[in-house]
Amino acid sequence: PVLLGCGSAQQPASCPAVCECSEAAKTVKCVNRNLTAVPPDLPSYVRNLFITGNRLARLPAGAFPAQRLPDLSALNLSGNHLRALEAGALAALPALRQLDLSGNPLVSLSPQALGEGGSPLEELALRGALRDHGVLLSLAAMLQSGVLRNLSRLELADNGLLLLPAGMFTALPALRQLDLSNNSLVGLRNVSFQGLGQLQSLNLSDNSLGVLRNGTLAQLRGLPALRRIGLGRNAWVCDCAIEDLVAWLKESDQVEGKEALTCAYPDKMLGKALLKIDSSDLNCSVPVDLPSQLQTSYVFLGIVLALIGAIFLLVLYLNRKGIKKWMHNIRDACRDHMEGYHYRYEINADPRLTNLSSNSDV
Repeated sequence: PVLLGCGSAQQPASCPAVCECSEAAKTVKCVNRNLTAVPPDLPSYVRNLFITGNRLARLPAGAFPAQRLPDLSALNLSGNHLRALEAGALAALPALRQLDLSGNPLVSLSPQALGEGGSPLEELALRGALRDHGVLLSLAAMLQSGVLRNLSRLELADNGLLLLPAGMFTALPALRQLDLSNNSLVGLRNVSFQGLGQLQSLNLSDNSLGVLRNGTLAQLRGLPALRRIGLGRNAWVCDCAIEDLVAWLKESDQVEGKEALTCAYPDKMLGKALLKIDSSDLNCSVPVDLPSQLQTSYVFLGIVLALIGAIFLLVLYLNRKGIKKWMHNIRDACRDHMEGYHYRYEINADPRLTNLSSNSDV
């Protein structure tokens, strides 16, 4: 009986030879092993899995064995030279809460990589992984599909982004932290923050923002949970268009380090603190709105042309008799002229008349 009891005792879970495993910590690390595929014999107890610094290149459908990793909640795949995430690549991970794909040169990202029925994912890091514009559009399609409605943290820093797809964040009602720092964003006109009622932190530092327009400021004011906004190290253009931003900064307590925000352009305003700007510095006594000015100019031009046309028609009407007589005179003169041409043509065409004309000349 003693021997049978020892023989039936639970054996320790196996660990892949290329990995380091800690059953006590529920952690497996497969780091810098030049792996080209996910090890198939990962222990089922794993909750934290690090497969980093390898050469996976692509993650196909079913890359993680279905139902073999029921407790895996944190997956780090950063720095693996990943170029493609195919549909269903991460769909068989029912407990996945954190995913890090940072530092991978992605060129293909399937919107169905996490499945189609909804994912429990709460944190997604894509730092430096969205250099390809097509991948950015695929990510936007994934976010807009609603498959990541549980997402609370999204990191998109260090991607050189110039503009973001319209409506990219509209299907993320649970989002609390959004990091867009260290990109090249020049504006947020097509970016909607509406629906992000849980958003607490928004990082827009280290970009190329020149101004935040009234529409964007109104959206930020309307986010009840938003407490931290990072705007440092942007190229603020201190002309008349920045008045609304300055007024918002003075009244808002959401912006971190707002005292350090300074003008980058024009040269006369370089280094001046945004909080110390007033209307006299900008010389904006008369608001400059170029589109409305152009619209007003077109309307005025149309009115002038209409008046000129009306005056011309009035002159024609008042002088209708004289114009009619003038037209008759022109018609008679043209008819006499044409009759002269016709008579000469008949003379030139008839030899007898030509000889007669010659004899008469003699």
